[in-house]
Amino acid sequence: MAKKTASQGTPATAVLAAAGVPFVLHPYVHDPGTASYGLEAAEVLGIEPERVFKTLMVEVEGRLAVAIVPVSGNLDLKSVAAALGAKKAAMADPKAAERRTGYVLGGISPLGQRQTSPTVLDVSALDFATVLVSGGRRGLDIELAPADLIRLTEAKTAPIGTASSIKG
Repeated sequence: MAKKTASQGTPATAVLAAAGVPFVLHPYVHDPGTASYGLEAAEVLGIEPERVFKTLMVEVEGRLAVAIVPVSGNLDLKSVAAALGAKKAAMADPKAAERRTGYVLGGISPLGQRQTSPTVLDVSALDFATVLVSGGRRGLDIELAPADLIRLTEAKTAPIGTASSIKG
């Protein structure tokens, strides 16, 4: 179990600590000029991008939902809509996502959000013993078991990610 310090404590880490879930914090120095927060985390931490997941907010039939997909690919909007029983989904307005979650873009964690939202985790997470998600601020990832992430977010799993070729 990771030790939580004032500088690393976020609503996400508080949720994990309160639930007694084992997790590991992975802080890193965030480069404000980076184009992809998730790929930056994978590269800086030396972890394969398929195990590092990004948290995206989508709008489905007028309500916000959470989609969690590997940083190695992209979100398939039709698939996340189907997983939530809808016909279509769109990326949420960034300001609405920040208001809903209480986190800033690039630091939105699926855990400890200000208001809970329906959540879908890409099924590929189940291929790993642990995955990494944002810890609630840029430059902090949390490693935990996919089963714990699913339980704490009440997530559905579905194939919502699309593969992408990564160079570098």
